[in-house]
Amino acid sequence: MRYRLSRHAAHVLHERGIAEEWLERVLREPQKVEPDEEDRALEHRLACIPEHGHRVLRVVVNKSVRPEKVVTVYFDRAMKGKL
Repeated sequence: MRYRLSRHAAHVLHERGIAEEWLERVLREPQKVEPDEEDRALEHRLACIPEHGHRVLRVVVNKSVRPEKVVTVYFDRAMKGKL
C-alpha cells in the first residue's frame, strides 16, 4: 500500500502510540468512510482496533494526491461502540 504521512501525522503516530500496522489496516479495509464536511479532497476512514480495546481509529486522508497523504490519525472517542 502506497501512502505518505504528513509531518503532523508522523508526529501523532509516535506521540499517541498508534501502530503503523493499524493505520495501514484502516487505510486498506475501513469499516466506515465519511467525506470531510469542509474539504472535498479529504476522506475520513474508520475502523475498530481490537488490539487497542476495540477503540475506533480515524484516519483522515487527502485522496486527491498520489500517493494518498495521511493528514492526521487519532482514536475517535465519539465513535466508541458505534462500529
